[in-house]
Amino acid sequence: MEGWVLEGIPQTRLQALSLQQAGVIPEHVVMLEAPEDVLLERSRGKMVDPLTGDVYHQTFILPPDPQVSQRLEHHPAELQRDAELQRHRREVTGLSSAYQNVLRVVNADQPHADVYQQVLAFARTRRRSRIPRILLLGPPGCGKSLQARLLSEKYKMVDVCCEQLLRSVAAEGSTLGEEIHSYLDDGRPVPDSLVLQVLEERLSRVDCSVRGWILHDFPRDLQQARSLQGALQPNRVFFLELADDVCVERTTLRATDPVSGERFHAVTRPAPSSEVQNRLQTRPEDSTHTVTHTLRQYRTHTATLQVHTHTHTHTHTHTHTATNTCTNTLYSGAGVVDADQDPLCVFEALQSRLTAD
Repeated sequence: MEGWVLEGIPQTRLQALSLQQAGVIPEHVVMLEAPEDVLLERSRGKMVDPLTGDVYHQTFILPPDPQVSQRLEHHPAELQRDAELQRHRREVTGLSSAYQNVLRVVNADQPHADVYQQVLAFARTRRRSRIPRILLLGPPGCGKSLQARLLSEKYKMVDVCCEQLLRSVAAEGSTLGEEIHSYLDDGRPVPDSLVLQVLEERLSRVDCSVRGWILHDFPRDLQQARSLQGALQPNRVFFLELADDVCVERTTLRATDPVSGERFHAVTRPAPSSEVQNRLQTRPEDSTHTVTHTLRQYRTHTATLQVHTHTHTHTHTHTHTATNTCTNTLYSGAGVVDADQDPLCVFEALQSRLTAD
């Protein structure tokens, strides 16, 4: 088995992010921890052989040769041990967060052989990537944006809405942004080649590489789904299922307050006053005609996607039948979750699937 072991760096979160930016992303990170008094005792007893550079300790690691013992000198690091320990205490939280998905903390206040065995066992683990790359699929009104936000807040993952991302890039004024802007202005779909270029750049950034991501509003069909490869390939896929009549009710009755940016719903969350009600605006894509057309497209494309996906339903799901695929499995172990329930229940269902996987 080939690989590498990096020791002594990074010592700060900034160094960790620099390494990640350079493509140095370890599969396993071990942090050795011990009580401060133990660390100070070990540091104070360090001695070095000036001829060979070998390091010993007055209590724990004695040289076998008496002549070596006579020429030992205090280790230079002993003079700066307090400053180094204080710096480590300041940086330990940042370092832990930088590697939170691949980190194992090991108690170093035990025999070396025990520490070694624990580290070795951890290094030998070959689990599926712990860094979540989640794809949320579902019809309009199923709550993808809300669930993505809840998951992002809970697990510190990056919430990536493809539609919002395209609009953000279009507003930047870059050459790519201007090209995308022309499609958005005309109401035309942005070509897959441009969408994938934007997604690849965004999902390859350090925050997505380290914290993981949740993607929604893409893909919309089988061809787009097959284009998600490499850094774009999800390792967890969830279909949020909702009956068509519920989708229409949820979307066509919602409107946005242009002043506060809040979204209201005529049935489930009405405007707090007539003043707010009178200024509410409905998006063109939420008209009954557009929603019905979008639903037809979604059902057609989703049927094809699920035929190429090994899916299984969550125990709360009653609106969809599990589908086992065949030869050309696109996503293995995708989950179907009933979205026709309280949003917090949907969130709990997603959480249970994430922890079970």
